[in-house]
Amino acid sequence: MSKGRVLIAMSGGLDSSVAAMMLSQQGYELVGITMKTWEYSSTDISGKETGCCSLDSINDARHLAVSMGFPHYVLDIREEFKHFIVDDFIDQYLKGRTPNPCVLCNTHIKWAALLKRAEQLNCQYMATGHYARIRRENDRMILYKGADPDKDQSYVLWGLSQDFLRKTILPLGAFTKTEIREMARKAGFKEIADKRESYEICFIPDNDYRGFLKSEVPGLESRTRDGVFTDKDGNILGKHQGYPFYTIGQRKGLNVSAGEPLYVTRIMADTNTVVLGKKSDTLSETFSVSGFNAIKYAHPPGDKVVTVKIRYKDPGHPANIRYDQENNRLLVHLHEPVSAITPGQSAVFYDGEDLIGGGFIELPSS
Repeated sequence: MSKGRVLIAMSGGLDSSVAAMMLSQQGYELVGITMKTWEYSSTDISGKETGCCSLDSINDARHLAVSMGFPHYVLDIREEFKHFIVDDFIDQYLKGRTPNPCVLCNTHIKWAALLKRAEQLNCQYMATGHYARIRRENDRMILYKGADPDKDQSYVLWGLSQDFLRKTILPLGAFTKTEIREMARKAGFKEIADKRESYEICFIPDNDYRGFLKSEVPGLESRTRDGVFTDKDGNILGKHQGYPFYTIGQRKGLNVSAGEPLYVTRIMADTNTVVLGKKSDTLSETFSVSGFNAIKYAHPPGDKVVTVKIRYKDPGHPANIRYDQENNRLLVHLHEPVSAITPGQSAVFYDGEDLIGGGFIELPSS
């Protein structure tokens, strides 16, 4: 007897394929769905399509579904993806910030779109191949780290609501990547087991975000190339190629002569200025967070000691947090200075293995 009907998000890659196998073995009735998010022919990017929305990936997902005997659908969400993800990605860079498209995609595209389709297809749950875990604690769903510390993806899931988490199954969270590859091999899917991982942004498969911005924003280069590099006191150090093409903490590619290495410490979009400084100038102990989504607790916590990650591969740093209700911001004070805290990126907070919540980094507070 079926344990329930599950809509499984299938990218055609290893993780979602093994997630489907596991759920089928556990007695769930599956419906596969692959999302078409981007049309590569709409950009100047050349070469083979890669990632979750390529034709090859769609075909791989369909082949697996057919071989396992469950239906598979392709969901065209290119319009929503362009509006919520790509347009925001461009807008953030034009504001001098560094966006985090995977977080927005998980919240506004993958879960929202898939759960809507799950309801239409009479599915009680949806599942993905993310490496994270969920448990119920009293009346709340707690998202916590995956068992494989090298693959834990809880960081990119901080935007999920309680309603989303209640309907989500994450089959891979208790396993390591090595174990997942071995499962695929034992099931006879050697080609899937040997697939390489993709770390690129799905709509920028060549990983050249600067080239993408140039192709998507007509005249961007000519409008921004005459800006200047300055030091923190406003002294001009040279000309840059356009403020959107730099990120906080960047050292390479500045082409500025100095007696010591210089780093990007601030990007001022309104004046087309990029501020450079020493390594020590990239360090900060304080910043604030906007758009905080609380997961472990019903509300943003008060004074509390937590671990905060300021980027995906960040090992985490101890910090005190305090919620500023008047300005709707979470205030963060790190116990030790951290380099390259970047506006637009995600700050995600943990209580041990449990994800407290997360939000978007704003300029360090004074």
